[in-house]
Amino acid sequence: MKCEIVPERCIACGLCQALAPHFFDYTDEGIVTFIGEAHALQEFVPEKEQAAVKQSARRCPAHAILLHDSL
Repeated sequence: MKCEIVPERCIACGLCQALAPHFFDYTDEGIVTFIGEAHALQEFVPEKEQAAVKQSARRCPAHAILLHDSL
């Protein structure tokens, strides 16, 4: 599974980082980024993080987190 973030949609609510703290991080302005990849807009999701990332995407009020099946 691949995760895509859309920073322009992010409202800096903090929910995704609270649900998946080992995958999501924030800029100084509170906009979502990936841990260790602050400039990336897409990243593959490790299997152990998939449940938390899926929950983050479902619950994101701004729809700033998109998930794509990887084949």
